[in-house]
Formats: sequence, structure tokens, C-alpha cells
Amino acid sequence: MSKSITVRYFALFRENAGIGEERVDSDAQTAGDLFAELKHRHGSGEPLGHCKVAINDEMSDWDAPVKDGDTVLLFPPVAGG
Repeated sequence: MSKSITVRYFALFRENAGIGEERVDSDAQTAGDLFAELKHRHGSGEPLGHCKVAINDEMSDWDAPVKDGDTVLLFPPVAGG
């Protein structure tokens, strides 16, 4: 069953997507599934394990379920020292 999900992109993801936010219709069951769909759509080469995700403004795991109406925030790896 397709869900309508708002996705917000940060830093490198925003650059790759060319937008800061979009609404997508997806059959993704988890945040990881959604990431895989969007990775192909926007050509991101970042591995899942290096990135962070939040669902409805709460940091989440990649196996967390996504539901219709959720807002998913994608953060690329952060470099620093």
C-alpha cells in the first residue's frame, strides 16, 4: 500500500536531490527501504550505515517503520574532528 511521506534532505543529500524537501509516494516499509528508493532516484552514493535518519523529528533506526503522513529527515555522514 502506497504511503505519502515528506522527505527532508540535509547537506550532501540536499545537493544531490537539488531540493530541500519533497513529498513522495512510496511502498517502503522501513526508513532503510525509503533510503534505497531515494538513493536511486537522486543518485546518492552514500552507504546506509554512514548516514542518520529521523522520523517525525526523532532520531530513528533504519529498520524503523514508516507510515503514511510521516516526515523523514535524511542526514549524510558528518565529518569532523
